[in-house]
Order: sequence, then C-alpha cells, then structure tokens
Amino acid sequence: MRSADLPAYEDLLRSLGALFSGERDLVADTANMAALLFQSLPEVSWAGFYFRRDQSLVLGPFQGPPACIRLPWGEGVCGRAALSGSSLRVADVHTFPGHIACDPAARSEIVVPIFRDGRVVGVLDLDSYVPDRFQLRDEEGLEAMVRLLESAVDWSPWVETSH
Repeated sequence: MRSADLPAYEDLLRSLGALFSGERDLVADTANMAALLFQSLPEVSWAGFYFRRDQSLVLGPFQGPPACIRLPWGEGVCGRAALSGSSLRVADVHTFPGHIACDPAARSEIVVPIFRDGRVVGVLDLDSYVPDRFQLRDEEGLEAMVRLLESAVDWSPWVETSH
C-alpha cells in the first residue's frame, strides 16, 4: 500500500470535527466515527468501539462483520490495550498470545484506549485482513481522533462512576 493511497489523518480529523459539531451523544458520535474510519481507510475490515462495563468490554457502534459482544478486561488485543492504557498494534493477530478471534480472517489489528478522568472507559478497535496493515502513522492519527472524541462526548450518561 503506497502512502499516497492513504487519506491524510489531518483531513479525517477535520471531517470528524465537523461530524461532532453540535453533537455530544456517545452513540451518535462513535457510530459516525466508526463509519468514517471504515469508509475512509483502505484495507480496514472492521472499525468500532468497545466500552468498559465492570470487568469486561462491551461492543459499541461499529462497521464490518458481526463481532464478539463481550471481551474480558485484560484479555485479547482489546483487553490488553485497555488494561495497559496504551495503544497496541499487532502485525499478525494469529501470533498474539491470547488473541480473541471475533473474525478468524482478520490478520492485523490496532487498538487505542479511550480515557475519561484519567481512566480507560473503552477502546477504538480496527482490524484488517492484511498482515502488518497498521503503522505508526495510523497509531498517531487514530490517537488524535480518539482525543477529539474524548473531548466531544458527554460521557456522564454512559460511564459508570464506581471502579
């Protein structure tokens, strides 16, 4: 994949800002963000969100094939990224210890934690059928998009306050 084939994350950030403008609802904003990423990024087979519920991550808005509904906190790529609070890029998910295969055809994955008040409240998750699809440029761009989401959404109706 040539870098000229990739949309500029700066353009995606502008588009995302326009989608978020005047809208603070978590479901609406994450649904639009998942659609924007799925439609704009080449070779992405799944784009979506999981949100913390007690000691698990529960499926949120997404684009792509049906997905696992609930993932254990700290397990799989999503759970490990959530537990560590750090983005995680996996070049080949089949070599990742404890990988949870929601789509057995997926080969690579990137997960970016979402924070509110200093704690992880969810993750953005992207998959690809292409090995090593996600690079540092993707990680940095997606992290910037998640930071925009964190500030755009009114989290109070959705995020549990006791953890």
